Amino acid sequence: MSDTLLSAPRVLAEAERTFERTIRDLCQYLEFPAVSSDPAHHDDVRRLALQVSSDLRALGFEATVRELPDALPLVAARISAEDPSAPTLLIYGHIDLQPVAGEAWETPPHQAVRREAPDGERLYARGAADDMGGWMSHLAALRAWLETERTVPLNVKLVLEGEEEIGSPNLERYMDAFPEDFDADVMVLTDCENPGLDLPGLTTSLRGLYEIDIECRALTSDVHSGLWGNMAPDVSTALFRAVAHLVDGFGRPKFGRTEPSEAFRESAERIPLGSDVIRQGAHLAAGVEPLPLEGRFAAEWLWRQPALTVLSTTLPRPDAHKNALRASARASLSIRVPPGRDKSELRREIEELLAELPSSGVLIELSERPGGAASWLYEPKGPAFAAARRAYERVWGKPLTEIGIGGSIPFVALFGRRYAHLPLILNGVMDPLTGAHGPNESLHLGLFKRAILTNVWLYAELAEELRPNAE
Repeated sequence: MSDTLLSAPRVLAEAERTFERTIRDLCQYLEFPAVSSDPAHHDDVRRLALQVSSDLRALGFEATVRELPDALPLVAARISAEDPSAPTLLIYGHIDLQPVAGEAWETPPHQAVRREAPDGERLYARGAADDMGGWMSHLAALRAWLETERTVPLNVKLVLEGEEEIGSPNLERYMDAFPEDFDADVMVLTDCENPGLDLPGLTTSLRGLYEIDIECRALTSDVHSGLWGNMAPDVSTALFRAVAHLVDGFGRPKFGRTEPSEAFRESAERIPLGSDVIRQGAHLAAGVEPLPLEGRFAAEWLWRQPALTVLSTTLPRPDAHKNALRASARASLSIRVPPGRDKSELRREIEELLAELPSSGVLIELSERPGGAASWLYEPKGPAFAAARRAYERVWGKPLTEIGIGGSIPFVALFGRRYAHLPLILNGVMDPLTGAHGPNESLHLGLFKRAILTNVWLYAELAEELRPNAE
């Protein structure tokens, strides 16, 4: 066994000893309302970037705040191992937050509150798990290495983005402007979840995001519904029919469905996504049951099948009644694209479904909305993943479980495209009850500690596995 692996237990003990200090540091970062979608909070993003950069320098990192025109900042830091031939690990995280306005929080969203929950102790605050706790789990592990061994087992780079929650619109610009910040042998992207508190997850798929408008047109202007109803088409009811025709009786899309491999289905069967977890995690109202599985597992519906959400419509609001047939009506739809499927395929299937509607004198037009994200499907092979599996099994006592995420994370697809030649290890500190992007987001502190301890071993195992001339 190498000196690095022999050192890991001492580092592990230091990480456990300083766990309360790590929580205190995390709580300080969570006080910054770094909401990237709100220009009123852009200075908070910058203040947090400066604070994190300063703290990293105090730990011995070379750290700087990168800025580009018309972009929020990015923190770039690095620290070198004693061995000049050691491999280089890049750790990505993000410092920006989702907004909290209008949400029913039980605690102040930008003031971390520690509470006992039915499943253990949790820390409640916006960003506690998404993603402040994610990259802090690495910072705590790195600090334990530095304070115990005065070095890290491999070269480490940190990239902490300030725009992830608005779709990372400038991340590729930073990659182009500062390529040395991203140059590495292996990458860990920390914005993912675990399928259970006792089950570690390695994310290997993401659904993409595709947004479209469906518009129904029939008249050149609004007309009196009493005078022309039953003779002129009603675009509002036509819009209802068009959207309803795209989904089955449970609201699941008829288009875009996939048939995952048998290996995935065997894995999906082991994911603990029972009715109780779904009720609590999805905040189902009393008396509402989860949708039926219809021969598939919950993990498959959430990770590998399409989903459709109505984002908005142009239909009148309750406070704007108008007894008229409208000239046009439009609905904006958000579609989650299954891994391995392309939005152009889904559009073709949507057009075929709309063509099945009986003619009602209404013109139906389909148009794509800007933005979106590609789906992502990854096969974790090679020595880096062997190292990761060993590290997780050491701490969790269980093998890593390959999982997916039902959401769309643009930066993952970007890393996958630009750095396809490198191993991408996706981990994080979220769990099914974290409540990311909603009120009362929380970080399970037991899971957080396990993540830190796992990262201690992960660096040692990666250094051993990827060192030059490793057998």
